[in-house]
Amino acid sequence: MAGMSARGAVEPFHAMDVLREANALADAGRDVLSLAVGQPSASAPVGVLDAAEHALRNARLGYTDALGRTDSRRAVARHYADHYGVEVPAERIALTTGSSAGFSLAFLAVTDPGGRIAITAPGYPAYRNIIKALSLEAVEIETDPDEDHMVTVAMLEAAHREKPLSALLIASPANPTGAVTDRHHMNGLMDFCRDEGIAFISDEIYHRLRYTGDDRTALAHSHDVIVINSFSKYYCMTGWRIGWMVLPEELVRPVERLAQSLYISAPDLAQIAAPKAFECTQELDRIKDGYRANRALLLKRLPAMGISFAAPPDGAFYAWCDVSRHTNDSMDLARRMLAEINVAAAPGLDFDPVNGHRFMRFSYAGSGETVARAIARMENWIGK
Repeated sequence: MAGMSARGAVEPFHAMDVLREANALADAGRDVLSLAVGQPSASAPVGVLDAAEHALRNARLGYTDALGRTDSRRAVARHYADHYGVEVPAERIALTTGSSAGFSLAFLAVTDPGGRIAITAPGYPAYRNIIKALSLEAVEIETDPDEDHMVTVAMLEAAHREKPLSALLIASPANPTGAVTDRHHMNGLMDFCRDEGIAFISDEIYHRLRYTGDDRTALAHSHDVIVINSFSKYYCMTGWRIGWMVLPEELVRPVERLAQSLYISAPDLAQIAAPKAFECTQELDRIKDGYRANRALLLKRLPAMGISFAAPPDGAFYAWCDVSRHTNDSMDLARRMLAEINVAAAPGLDFDPVNGHRFMRFSYAGSGETVARAIARMENWIGK
């Protein structure tokens, strides 16, 4: 077709293809159990719902400043002081349409066409696809299970010496591995990026979902970084499409100019309601306790099926597992598992185009009942 762009020829998100098949089975009346999708099964906290209901009836919802409502940006700034003990001026915070908009804005703000952005493999597939769609180059650094899937300075330096990098994006805890980059590695990476003029982008969307330690924002080490976060995961607000960025001073105005034209503003209703989530920790931690119990179940039962953990699931709500004892084609295994026992899981190809055929991602963000029933079905099926 005339006029088609190579930018649109990004890889499909195979986990979403599996989800579509799962939804079709569910619509046909099948009892489908999903371990595929990375979103909480719980609704937004009550305080958020109450604030949204009040705003719907009483506020005149409209466009806001491109960087977001002043009161909401101040609430995010208070969160950094309360949760991390880090002072961040509200003026350096931008509210975005989910973290997804934050990635586009960050990549555009720190690169020129053809710029190279280092990401990890395995990693979240949308990074790679957004980078390609923006006519940039994704440099995938294959992480090592022996290093707990952390990028080392040596790995980063090798990629940079091959051809200079524009930016490095690190997610901790990470999707799909759940792995956490420790303080020593994170500080080393930030220092290297500073010395080499590489923009450092920290994806902190899975903060507050750690099971083996406390959160530490990249801002605790340096303010010369871009931090991207969202209300989607811990705060159970995926459909509200509201996230935020913390920006170095010199990038505030460039990001504002880009946001004005690309998005105008994040949804006003979500901006009003979302900060109430910071006041709902007790409710949200009860939901997190459910993830913790699901995680313990997977840690106990998957290895007994010959499915080993390829990364320590220290955070988020994912298990990145080696299924090579059962298949050398995880996409085929995912399709058969869905068709034969109506259990959905994400094939590894999304997250690692080179080695993903050996791996699957199991999400334990669902209810305890869903996860337990799915595991029981897998146990009865996988040995056959």
